[in-house]
Amino acid sequence: MTENAVPGQHDGAPLAPGLYIVATPIGNLGDMTIRAADVLSRCDAVACEDTRVTGKLLHHIGAKKRLVRYDDHASEETRDFLLGLMAQSAVALVSDAGTPLISDPGYRLVRAAREAGLPITSLPGPSAAVVALTLSGLPTDRFLFAGFFPAKDKARADVLAELGAVAATLVFYETGPRLVSALGAIAAICPEREVSVARELTKKFEECRTGTAATLADHYTAHPPKGEIVLMIGPPVAAAAQDIDIDAALRAEMAQRKPSQAAAHVAKTHGLDRKALYARAMELKSP
Repeated sequence: MTENAVPGQHDGAPLAPGLYIVATPIGNLGDMTIRAADVLSRCDAVACEDTRVTGKLLHHIGAKKRLVRYDDHASEETRDFLLGLMAQSAVALVSDAGTPLISDPGYRLVRAAREAGLPITSLPGPSAAVVALTLSGLPTDRFLFAGFFPAKDKARADVLAELGAVAATLVFYETGPRLVSALGAIAAICPEREVSVARELTKKFEECRTGTAATLADHYTAHPPKGEIVLMIGPPVAAAAQDIDIDAALRAEMAQRKPSQAAAHVAKTHGLDRKALYARAMELKSP
């Protein structure tokens, strides 16, 4: 191998046995990397979510491979079969789109392969969460990816209460039919926060809209979205920047609530740290 050669790039030799985690395009097939196409062309089998989707991708690069379905419902027997296969052969793991394991199946398979001492190679590539972040205009120095936004109201409220005070942009995956209700939940708990909705990423009608959750909910009520969506919530705005009189807000809430409840309410309303607000509430309560 020459000094500048890329590990795994085609050099005429067959792929060594093991597991190859391969990121695939999230929409635009032009985003398939040379290395990903090379590995998929030379591997012995491909573990995938949907054989039809992966079959089309392989056809695009002119490859035909043994496909083994591996999704969230895959049995332990299927996992053991793949482990046995990769001990002797090169097995690629792909999801329907993007980087495997990022809200997609694969975690248990990779963990089992590591425990078995099998070689594992991961090929970097497309990820909807990262593409959306770069489009949004929201802060990207710190972000927290939290998977799919919950579908039920209580679970949504719990997640926003848990993560709302984190000083980072929150990134969720969401579906078109649930987007408006998700934005409604965010508007009720984090009304001042900047929110971005990215959809149709890398495709012809790609869009990314940023605003408050309420204004975005109005837009998507009038223009129902389709497909998969990346939903992002900007970090809490500093109290000084919001020009909030924290003491006045806490005193007003404590007139009708316990200090802990008052702190929680002000934290949710303004996207601030609940623990810090509770400590201040107790100071205000002391004679």
